[in-house]
Amino acid sequence: MSGSILFAAIVFLTGAIICVPIAKKFGLSSVLGYLLAGILIGPYIMGFVGDEGQDILHFAEFGVVMMLFLIGLEIEPKSFWQMRKTIIGMGGAQVLGTMIVSFLLFTTIGFDWKVSLIISMAVSLSSTAITLQTIKENGLMNTTYGASSFSILLFQDIIVILMLAVIPLLTDSEKTAIADDHSDHIYLLENLPLGFQALAIFLSVVTVVLAGRYFFVPMLRLVAKTRLRELLSASALLIVIALAYLMELVGLSPALGAFLGGVVLATSEFKHELESNLEPFKGLLLGLFFMAVGASINFIVIGDNPLMISGLVVAVIVLKALILFLVGAIFKLKADQRLLLTIGLAQIGEFAFVLLSFAFQLNILDRVELDMMLVVTALTMTLTPILGIINERLILPRVGTKKAETRPVDHIAKTHKVILVGFGHFGSTVGRFLRSYGIEATILDNDSNRVDLLRKMGFEVYYGDATRMDLLESAGIAEAKILISAIDNSDNVIHLTKMVKEKYPNVKLMLRAKNRYDAYDLLNMGVEDVYRESLETSVKMASDALNHLGFRKYTIYRQAQKFIQYDEESLRRLANKPKTREEYIFKAKEEIKQQEKQLEEDLNRGIIEFDNHWDSEQMRAAHNAPEK
Repeated sequence: MSGSILFAAIVFLTGAIICVPIAKKFGLSSVLGYLLAGILIGPYIMGFVGDEGQDILHFAEFGVVMMLFLIGLEIEPKSFWQMRKTIIGMGGAQVLGTMIVSFLLFTTIGFDWKVSLIISMAVSLSSTAITLQTIKENGLMNTTYGASSFSILLFQDIIVILMLAVIPLLTDSEKTAIADDHSDHIYLLENLPLGFQALAIFLSVVTVVLAGRYFFVPMLRLVAKTRLRELLSASALLIVIALAYLMELVGLSPALGAFLGGVVLATSEFKHELESNLEPFKGLLLGLFFMAVGASINFIVIGDNPLMISGLVVAVIVLKALILFLVGAIFKLKADQRLLLTIGLAQIGEFAFVLLSFAFQLNILDRVELDMMLVVTALTMTLTPILGIINERLILPRVGTKKAETRPVDHIAKTHKVILVGFGHFGSTVGRFLRSYGIEATILDNDSNRVDLLRKMGFEVYYGDATRMDLLESAGIAEAKILISAIDNSDNVIHLTKMVKEKYPNVKLMLRAKNRYDAYDLLNMGVEDVYRESLETSVKMASDALNHLGFRKYTIYRQAQKFIQYDEESLRRLANKPKTREEYIFKAKEEIKQQEKQLEEDLNRGIIEFDNHWDSEQMRAAHNAPEK
């Protein structure tokens, strides 16, 4: 048994290591890479994974639970409460609308009404794993699309409880009893009256809240005192597993319980520690989940009913897309955000596996219907990343940017000769220093929360996406002398640079670069003033270290300035060299040798006997003391 587990681990890890980098190389999402890896190693292509694929799928669903917990950590209780109208409104409209239309569709093509109802429930659900992973990969969590998708998915996680309660009512008690005898699912409340079940569920939610505040946080404080990182990781896993298990016992979604626990712990001092400890587990389990979905696609069923399967896949995606598009229109989402929502949630989700299997256990679905819908579910999940790429590359460019603002762009009432884009830790330092000289800048930032905070602190900051030319023009780019970019997204910096150089070439560009490679790109675009964010700080740290070791301050200062000068000159020379890895390494080694030689010569040539103006009295006295 252990050998088979180890072999399965090797197969899954190898598939991921091969397929995901290839997918990323071609600009595809990691989700698609995992799905393709699962298809390849599955029982119908290479045959490395057999029937155990379904067991792996159920195990890997815990990655979804972890993801919801981590998302909960990012949402404080107050913010969650503010989302309630969106959750109920958009989520309710999507689920109800999809169920009605899909029920009519499946009854029309000849399915029994009970079967149609079960399938319509499954179709109304979307994949939390695929959707949220794609949103996070693309940095869209703070957009209207991200918030709307999350609200709908959260409502689906809640409504699935009601769906699981309704399914047994569609069969007679004898069949239910037979099915229950063969079910491994533990549900403590199933024999209680409905009122007691509701009370128990409410008490379970209260337990999660109280446990988060009065048990988990003290436990984490106790564990933190041991200073054992592995124990903190174990504690984080324990919290998620305990919450998921409690919710499962009372018939709630484990993912929902984990999310609520995350929200409760969002204000604790262990928020970031929990995130860092759980993130690797979540990533691995989600990858395993996507691969298991790919491996679960039954190509024999597809081969037996190709027209029926393909027709249902297309019908489901189109049906859900239309409903989502209408929901987006009702809630006044902008066109690009509506398209993202339409494509992003058009698949059937992982909870459909649970609903369909449960209905099969209760003899509502037969084996043919179950296999067919499981294949349709897996195929819609697999097609979603592909549709997302088509939407991003072919449709959205004709509609507008995919990064719609979560609030209207501010009206800029006053412009200045300097425009400062980005007012985070880097940009705020620049802006404050300019202001100390009486130089005001027109400050733009696309983080609405940061804008609100900075305004409370007395800064005049305007909200908006500075990569849009209309916003730059309203900020006075035509009359500005300098545009300072302090944003940390290299793609946005390059886009901003191209846009300004093309239309306003006389504006002086001063750009932040996160590293040497970003600096190379900007220098090759003809930008002279490029500032690496880590250069000055790292040289300052080295200077302080040398001073603590007994070297003279002024000598260190001179050498530091020379080091920066030579490194900047080297940067410009390397930027013009061919970028093959071997040639770059060779040239970089030559530059480092030359730079070290110059610094050594400068140090030997520049030492002055009384070069001690910045030294402490103690160091000066020690240096001038006569030798014994």
